[in-house]
Amino acid sequence: MDIVPLPGLEIYTPSSIEHQGVGYALVRREADHTRYLLVQGDSTGFSGISHQNALLCPLTPANAATLRARLPWLNPTPLGLHTSAGFGDRLGIATPGHVKAVERYPGIAPIFAQQSVRENARTGRTPQQVLDDAMWGLFQSGWRAPWGADADHLKTSADADAFIDAGYTFFTIDPGAHVDNAAPTAPANVVSAKFAALPWEALNDTPEAMHQRYCRQTFVAGDFTFGFEPETLERAAVKYGRAIAHTATLYHHIVARMGERPLDLEVSVDETETPTSPEEHLFIALELRRLGVQWVSLAPRFVGRFEKGVDYIGDLHAFTDAFARHAAVARAEGPYKLSLHSGSDKFSIYTIAAQWSGGLVHLKTAGTSYLEALRTAAQVAPAFFRQILAFSIGHYEAERVTYHVSAQLANVPAPETLSDAELPDLLNQFDVRQVLHVTFGAVLDTYRDPLVALLDEHAAVYERLLDQHFQRHLAPFSKGT
Repeated sequence: MDIVPLPGLEIYTPSSIEHQGVGYALVRREADHTRYLLVQGDSTGFSGISHQNALLCPLTPANAATLRARLPWLNPTPLGLHTSAGFGDRLGIATPGHVKAVERYPGIAPIFAQQSVRENARTGRTPQQVLDDAMWGLFQSGWRAPWGADADHLKTSADADAFIDAGYTFFTIDPGAHVDNAAPTAPANVVSAKFAALPWEALNDTPEAMHQRYCRQTFVAGDFTFGFEPETLERAAVKYGRAIAHTATLYHHIVARMGERPLDLEVSVDETETPTSPEEHLFIALELRRLGVQWVSLAPRFVGRFEKGVDYIGDLHAFTDAFARHAAVARAEGPYKLSLHSGSDKFSIYTIAAQWSGGLVHLKTAGTSYLEALRTAAQVAPAFFRQILAFSIGHYEAERVTYHVSAQLANVPAPETLSDAELPDLLNQFDVRQVLHVTFGAVLDTYRDPLVALLDEHAAVYERLLDQHFQRHLAPFSKGT
């Protein structure tokens, strides 16, 4: 069946498909760039406007659900242990650019729908909107392969429920609020008291049993050997015990709510103050497994600084040494993937992570797609970009509070002092990137509609910039996948 376009509508050619005798395509109205689903044939379950033996359907949640029921590859699925990458999209329109990049590296499994609870709160979007936006984007691009949807940084069962109901398949539990960051340096007597007060019932354990399992035992992971003295064990248990109990409780809630639906789980302890030692990583893995938790990836707090929107800050030799040990633990106790959170633009460590993980790695990116949207604005609408930059400068100090960033406003040039030609290169400057990155919520509250309209008008520019940018992210992980 040939899709017949309607007057005034442009077909996104990669989306056009016939399935079980029905034609489907995504189209754009030339007058205002509004997108619609075009259905030719049996349109039962869709709602829209009939015209010339076709149905023109708005991109509503109900139409999205009906299309997913008709075209099963538009449903997210678990991706298992495949090398994978997650793409956050704060505007809901970046997926076509993500697809262009991922298509170049078929060994990397994509998570096209990925947003944290915090990001949804700041953008005013729901889990269902995030998933639907990604689905329309990959349908537009003709994507047919498996893809995932990540409910990122879940802290409570209420957080998880909205993502479960929306159809997500990957759940990232963040128990960071239950990590005791003082444990590594607290006096020994304080640690012992805290150890005795751990939630032993929730851990299904006793202090004596834990000591017996770990103390003066040898644990081998690849070329590395680990051991726990009583004080080392108690510090690890105090630091992560409550987080482990919380993770197990939330995991079992998710499993019960999912029923027969398969899922991937990620455990994230990256947003904490102190690095996760390889011994602590081993302790977390052994305890989660004992409590019946099954996971495909784990995000330790690595050494060095993983700040938002910029490259890794730290000693690469120290990172390599620690990452090799973490990778050995992940292979021995899983296997499972190591997850690089705040992974956007950490170009200096990608090759290290790819090499030592042997492909058992997940790269998680978020705000870097938003920064490429602003680069697009800087290229095609310099006056508008200047407004956004000035606005972000004014809101940076208030918005930076919940992020790990170190940008200084003194290093950000005043937008009126720069020529139009200089503006796109600002997106390569450390301080500017972080100022723009963390103020996205306030910016979208004020400038969302004109920014989205601009990106719709210049969709080809935005897609090209995203494609170029993410090739740098994905290429180091493509070897050996």
